[in-house]
Amino acid sequence: MSIACAIKDLEALLKDRLQISPSSRVGHGQNEAYFPQYLPDAVAFPTSSAEVSQVVQICLRHGCPIVAYGAGTSLEGQHLPVLGGIALDMVQMGQVLEVRGPDLNVVVQPGCTRETLNQHLRDHGLFFPVDPGANASLGGMAATRASGTTAVRYGTMRENVLALEVVMADGRIIRTGTAARKSSTGYDLTHLMVGSEGTLGIITELTLRLQGIPEAISAATCNFESVDAAVQTVILTIQSGIPMARIEFVDEMMVRGFNLYANLKLPEKPHLFIEFHGSLSGVAEQAKEFGEIAKDNGAQGFSWAERSEDRAALWKVRHAAHQASGMLAPGKRTLATDICVPISHLAKAVTRAQDMCSTRDLVATIVGHVGDGNFHCAVRFDPGAPDEVAKVQQFSDDLCALALSFGGTISGEHGIGLGKVKYMHAQHGQALTEMNAIKKAFDPKGIFNPGKMLP
Repeated sequence: MSIACAIKDLEALLKDRLQISPSSRVGHGQNEAYFPQYLPDAVAFPTSSAEVSQVVQICLRHGCPIVAYGAGTSLEGQHLPVLGGIALDMVQMGQVLEVRGPDLNVVVQPGCTRETLNQHLRDHGLFFPVDPGANASLGGMAATRASGTTAVRYGTMRENVLALEVVMADGRIIRTGTAARKSSTGYDLTHLMVGSEGTLGIITELTLRLQGIPEAISAATCNFESVDAAVQTVILTIQSGIPMARIEFVDEMMVRGFNLYANLKLPEKPHLFIEFHGSLSGVAEQAKEFGEIAKDNGAQGFSWAERSEDRAALWKVRHAAHQASGMLAPGKRTLATDICVPISHLAKAVTRAQDMCSTRDLVATIVGHVGDGNFHCAVRFDPGAPDEVAKVQQFSDDLCALALSFGGTISGEHGIGLGKVKYMHAQHGQALTEMNAIKKAFDPKGIFNPGKMLP
């Protein structure tokens, strides 16, 4: 392996779009979570699929690691170059290429962010529904199989990616999928790439499914006396078939964080944040049915947000959960867990997680997309204190074991990256043999995002 030789050849190709300055390297070696810095040896800024192909061929020739970089919002360190090499920053490949309104799809480059896309789509009366909170790049969202607050209604990236253009490890450019709504032709390479975290290929173009902007949208918050009452409301709502667009749970510690972060005065009790999409009459009926279920479970303090600016303010607070959790223990870092369980086990899983935090005296918040059984415990700790690190890691181990015991998964949306590699065998067992075979077939020299996903 000769990273230095790769950098020399890349400088000839990219000129000033290959950066080796300390500031650029540091900027691409940081993360939102608790992982240490891992600096790339250089940062490349390609402008086309053809150029990505050339970069990959150079890296292959010299055995140089290459890690795709979108917006750097990952919570599991997928974008960190743990073996150095080249960070491939897609910021200059951020265009909306084509909006196909009648077909309800759009073609974008990987560096385009979801907020940029939705601003572009507004005049078409369309929107892209997957909302992980952060203004992530769409290429990164596909690579990590992201979801978020709207998954209960519109699905995850898995359901919303129709086709891809991908650069393979030998530099070939392939296309997977089509703009058609379904296909029954060969292996499903599109959805093999979605969630592969840049370990099998580099995504250079995406065709995404769109939705029409609803005629009516209504959002609300309400609080409960207990976690169990809030979660039971969610379960009954889902089982009743009420088509929620969002139904989010936050515990009392998370509410405390929101109050500190946004200067709110919410009662420090478990809350649900909810949203309905549809026709005027449909939204009114959904809200009425939900209200009856919630009140039967003791809900109080209903606060409705009908105006778009009020809804935006409500979800801005919810999306700031990572930052708000930090207000509870300033100066520390956050381990953000990410389990998902069948909804029949959701109440027990959430209350068990809360008890596990309490008995260990951990400063932690719980927040979740509970409509699909996914929730997060954000635990604050000092990475420089070995006793705190050990305690938090044991909590993470126990929480993942709890999810698997309920027939759930170690990650509902954040992915594997660095943080969850050690749990992959517990979930997948012998199937890891097949996963390793796929990795070897697609990337025989292991240049794509080494150290991630697979043990």
